[in-house]
Amino acid sequence: MTTPPPQTLASRYGERYRWLLLLSVMVGTMASIMSSTIVNVAIPGMSQHFALGQERAQWVSSGFMVAMTVSMLTTPWLLGRFGYRRTYVGTMLMLLAGGISGGMASDFALVLAARVAEGLAAGVVQPIPAIIILRAFAPHEQGRASGIFGMGVVLAPAIGPSIGGVLVDLFGWRSIFFMVVPFCLASIWLAYRYVPVTAPGGAAAERGKGLDWRGLLIGTVGTLCLLNGLVELRGDAPVQAVLLLAGAATSLGLFIWWQKRLASQGGSPLMHMGLFGHRQFSMGSAVAFIYGTALFGSTYLLPVYMQVALHLSASHVGTIMLPAGIVLAVAIAGVGRLADRQPTRVLVSIGLALLALSFALMPVLGIGSSLWLLVAFAIIGRIGLGFILPSLNLGSMRPLPRPLIPQGASAISFLRMLGGATGVSLCAIMLEWRLSAHGDSLAQAATSPARLAAFNDVFLMLAALCALAIFAAWQLREPASAPSTTPPEKRT
Repeated sequence: MTTPPPQTLASRYGERYRWLLLLSVMVGTMASIMSSTIVNVAIPGMSQHFALGQERAQWVSSGFMVAMTVSMLTTPWLLGRFGYRRTYVGTMLMLLAGGISGGMASDFALVLAARVAEGLAAGVVQPIPAIIILRAFAPHEQGRASGIFGMGVVLAPAIGPSIGGVLVDLFGWRSIFFMVVPFCLASIWLAYRYVPVTAPGGAAAERGKGLDWRGLLIGTVGTLCLLNGLVELRGDAPVQAVLLLAGAATSLGLFIWWQKRLASQGGSPLMHMGLFGHRQFSMGSAVAFIYGTALFGSTYLLPVYMQVALHLSASHVGTIMLPAGIVLAVAIAGVGRLADRQPTRVLVSIGLALLALSFALMPVLGIGSSLWLLVAFAIIGRIGLGFILPSLNLGSMRPLPRPLIPQGASAISFLRMLGGATGVSLCAIMLEWRLSAHGDSLAQAATSPARLAAFNDVFLMLAALCALAIFAAWQLREPASAPSTTPPEKRT
């Protein structure tokens, strides 16, 4: 099938083309985000079906996160090698296969393999929308585009847990894997209509330079060492935990050295270290890491808290989170417009403060507390996310030279997801430690004040992390820049 270049697509669809392009990648991103979060509703049922302990059950989430985190580093190379469309469609096919395989799996190892495949696909697709927004939209439109995109993306995980919880109660945990199928099919159809075949910048996709396999291997080893080291911290093997964490630190140093060396030799590193020479990007990356730790850690923690501490059903969990998700969608749309006019550091700092407040309020809840209090606290946190999501990427990447935008989107997404993968493990470790300290265990069927106290300790830790991120967010000072006059179709 011969496909016209983006200039022809823009000519065919006119001014609305860039919005149609954004819609196309939004549907696929919705599928990838849904696959990353909705499975948390089914973890208790899946654990019971496969007789899993908390440590193995946690790998359903963290295994996905590891795969997604590492694969994000490959997005710039894949776009340059295969172009937007082939890269995007390939990831949607992999996500589709992972969803179907996970839903039909009869062994936990197969479920975990399906989750890893879904994670690989989700990681590649996540940086693409930011690249398109920064290249296809003029600076004065980027905040609005981010807001509209963010509103659409968060509606899926907002509605997803509600539907997923009902499906789990009615049909079991397998049903949640199939929820990505219609989104994947729709995204593939849209891709063949609106997504260009070219690489970023309108250049033809070509073989070019090879993938930095050494850097990818080092990054994978380092990520696995970090997460396994965190898991071992709660076991009876402190020496092994120290060795794994030392391996993670060594991998980090080796990765940075190799990326710098490869760049100096004229190669194509996975992550250009020159990105961090831009103060705004560097500070934004620090915020993204800490924010990812708190966000994904709480995404794992909240469904477990509501089911094993408050003894709510899976369908109740989804219903409780639904109002907060709708509020988040509305907040993102409103803040997106503000992002074109207000300083990034102010918006992100407000968002982090609200997110910290929502975690800090959780100890107010008790076994007999009204569920509306839980809904209210969740809404406060989601309003905070609404301030952060459309602002952080734009504020961090606007100072970057245009050729580095794909690398910047990949790097900041990688750091956010690395924080997320760390957050899932950190919350699981902290929870087990505090349960032991309070004399309780999730193996016991009944909840207790001691169990609530253990969860509250973890929520307070997340609140402290968000407060810490505010110091880095306040350094996001934006340089003055003239609006770009390059037509959108030339910048894709």
